[in-house]
Parts: sequence; C-alpha cells; structure tokens
Amino acid sequence: MRTLAPLLIVLALASAYGVWYRRSRGRITAKKQPAGALTTIKSEEIGTELGSRVTLVQFSSAFCSPCRATRALLTDVVADLPDVVHVDIDAESHLELVRRLGIHSTPTTLILNKAGVEVGRAVGAPKRDQVISALASVK
Repeated sequence: MRTLAPLLIVLALASAYGVWYRRSRGRITAKKQPAGALTTIKSEEIGTELGSRVTLVQFSSAFCSPCRATRALLTDVVADLPDVVHVDIDAESHLELVRRLGIHSTPTTLILNKAGVEVGRAVGAPKRDQVISALASVK
C-alpha cells in the first residue's frame, strides 16, 4: 500500500488540474478593471474599423484547430448582426499587441465595446449561447 500512495496522489492532482482546465477554457469572463486602467484597442491596431456596438477580436494561430472552430462560430454569430464586427488576428504576426493585452494562449477572443474598451474575454473555444449572451450584455 505504501508504494501506491505516490501514484494515487499524482492521479488525484492530475485529475484536479484536468477538471480545472476544462472548466476554465471557453468560458467568457467579464473584464473588471479600475477606471484608470482600462484596456483600449484602437482600430489601427487590429487593422479594421470597430463595430458600432461590439467588436470581437480573436487571436489565433495557424496550427490551432480550436481557432478554426472559434472563427467559424463567431463568423456565423455575427453574420446577422450589423452592429457587431469579428476580427481574426494572427497572434504570431502581432506579438507586441499579444504581449500588451496579455494573450497567453490561442484562441483568445476579446469583447470590445464601441469605444474599443475590453469588456470581456474568452480563453479557448466559447460556446454559442455564451457568445450570444455576452453580445447582448454589451450596450
């Protein structure tokens, strides 16, 4: 029994990490920042005009299969919303912006309001209903 204890501890820790990782990926979280420290993104930085209500900025990479699924989902969701813009940015080509915004993995999708202020973020592939509710919450 003494020889199985380390194995059981490693399995328990790995399982706990796996559960945390699965639950934290793809979930959209609201951005909470003090008023003086708002992250603002200008249209010149992303290469296109901001949406009149919301802009979804997706950071992806060429080898990332969840990035392709996220791109297809976001493109489909914004197709019927004229006041929402979806922008896909190659993270490898925009390293300075990636560092400034604290993008640590792909896909990461930022939700910007009409002023370019980050109001939410999804790390990983978000679910359709989460994207729709996040878009509805932005005024």
